[in-house]
Amino acid sequence: MQLDPRPDPHPFRQFIIKIHSRCDLACRYCYLYTKTDQRWAARPRAMSAEVVEAVARRIGDHTRTHRPPWVSVVLHGGEPLLAGTERIAAVVHGIREAVDPSCEVRFGIQTNGMRLTRDRLALLRDLGIRIGVSLDGDRPAHDRHRRRADGSGSYRYVAAVLDELRQPENAHVYAGLICTVDLTNDPVQVYEGLLQFRPPAVDFLLPEGNWTCPPPHRDQRQDRMPYADWLITVFDRWYDAPEQETRVRCFTDVIDVMLGGRASVVGTSLAPAASIVVETDGMIEACDALTATLPGMAATGLSVLADPFDTALRAPLVRERQAGIDALSETCRGCREVRVCGGGVHSQRYRMGSGFRNPSVYCPDLLGLITHIRRRVEADLGSLGLLASRSGSLAPEHTGGTGWRRGM
Repeated sequence: MQLDPRPDPHPFRQFIIKIHSRCDLACRYCYLYTKTDQRWAARPRAMSAEVVEAVARRIGDHTRTHRPPWVSVVLHGGEPLLAGTERIAAVVHGIREAVDPSCEVRFGIQTNGMRLTRDRLALLRDLGIRIGVSLDGDRPAHDRHRRRADGSGSYRYVAAVLDELRQPENAHVYAGLICTVDLTNDPVQVYEGLLQFRPPAVDFLLPEGNWTCPPPHRDQRQDRMPYADWLITVFDRWYDAPEQETRVRCFTDVIDVMLGGRASVVGTSLAPAASIVVETDGMIEACDALTATLPGMAATGLSVLADPFDTALRAPLVRERQAGIDALSETCRGCREVRVCGGGVHSQRYRMGSGFRNPSVYCPDLLGLITHIRRRVEADLGSLGLLASRSGSLAPEHTGGTGWRRGM
């Protein structure tokens, strides 16, 4: 593998550790198991003690080299709870011991909730692991796709877990809910179904897809924006609430970046991607969503058993994900909202033959949503005499905002 010779890559701040490669649900939209990249089937089910030790050592080395004040470690899968509590504890303790005390390690886990019993919840709480749960709304919306292998729905199991997770003693580890958008579900009903569990944060994810393998209901006609219409309905319900009911990441990130702040995750703004994935066999991959493009697209050819993360920083695909506006298509570079949109999620720009130098397959939806949010925010700022430009609008290139929030 040829490494990119350009200097000054952005150090990794988030390490996504795939501690288990299988899942106990058969979600219909899952990009990991349903697309063309089936390498997961050849990987070990669980991360071995040898790989766990290597991951911890490599993260420790990376933090000592770059001296970040904090790093994030996300336990992922598959379904990470399938790895068992002993292995989870070993990963957490091993990384904490390997990282210099001057660097805070923030642990999180993303789970479908099926195995989050009261005892396991207590262990995660004691380990200081924040817990994110996947939930697609109320029972009909959730069970439409998030089913067990026998075809039965998973909602009742997840709802019971969330009732436990939202108890006061668990508030400090309840990270929030992730919901994949399905246009056949009513947007307000979905949102209010999530609110039932009092999440501190909600994130709406667009189904994984690209120009070669488009997501549902997203075709080549640029005048249609069905996902924007769906999300705008939720945005207006959220924004117009008399009090903040929860933080919605895909809305607050857009507002923050418009006002000169930073996005909390990759996929909004031009900030460099600072995350990296380690699979159960120790292989280092750029981003697991890239499995929705071509087999092996996410691979760097590196392994924590042999290579430091600093070597991964110079892998071409990692550098491309950190290149900001230089990695975007001409269309994106000329767009008035490029600094907010950032070109969208990297994997969703892919087209066979031209790679990733394309607008997002969701380009009309992203532009439609951002435009709507801008209009709403401008109207509020205008009513307060706080417009950011003399022209009477919040200019897309504005960088002077310092933390205005509405209901956050």
